Amino acid sequence: MATVDRWLLPDGIEEVLPPEAARIEVARRQVLGLFQSWGYECVVAPHIEYLESLLTGAGQDLDLRTFKVIDPQSGRQMGFRADITPQVARIDVHTLRREGPSRLCYAGSVLHAQPRALSSSRSPIQLGAELYGDASPSSDVEVISLMLAMLQLADVPDVHMDLGHVGIYRGLARAAGLSGEVEQQLFDALQRKAVDEVQALTADLPKDLGNMLRALVELCGGREVLADARVRSFVGDGAAMLMARSLPRVRWGGRTAD
Repeated sequence: MATVDRWLLPDGIEEVLPPEAARIEVARRQVLGLFQSWGYECVVAPHIEYLESLLTGAGQDLDLRTFKVIDPQSGRQMGFRADITPQVARIDVHTLRREGPSRLCYAGSVLHAQPRALSSSRSPIQLGAELYGDASPSSDVEVISLMLAMLQLADVPDVHMDLGHVGIYRGLARAAGLSGEVEQQLFDALQRKAVDEVQALTADLPKDLGNMLRALVELCGGREVLADARVRSFVGDGAAMLMARSLPRVRWGGRTAD
């Protein structure tokens, strides 16, 4: 290898130099301080875990973005974290095991085998806050308010917030009796708005359920979408009950650097 090539970093992997490193560290401390002032406790998750733990409940997208290696001590497959959120969920469920609401926050680097976009970093810094153990509307208001406070602290201009509720999809998938693999394929296709794939995966479902699942591809936008969902697609007693019980759930994470 030529000397000039020896010091090159892989594509999408960067080092942070002064004074940018100082700005990132100041922002990290400020945001974590904000989280803690709201009652969120900081946790530090490991950079690498056994793969079955790291990817439990994760989608195909996270699997593809996870670097995988073999642990020389145990012979088991391990992965470098591509998202800290599943790790924090594991800490809450299997380590802390608390009764009632649990508020946790985090900040750290992650590693992506594949970049999210062509020009994006494969080693971004991720931060976020998670509220577990409370499914009430007040928890949604709290998390949204904290997110907006964080963006204001970071002087982020022109904030645009999208709200969604994955429970609507999960409810329809359960009603349709979809298997785990097919359900995940359909969820990935809906996220990508891959109309042909959604059509193929729902072709054999009952007409009403198939129509509602296919409609999710187009039901995005402003408040008018709710009225459109009721009038155009989500009709009938079962759908009305599902919509009535659905509350907007918000999960979020921010990056201090890409």
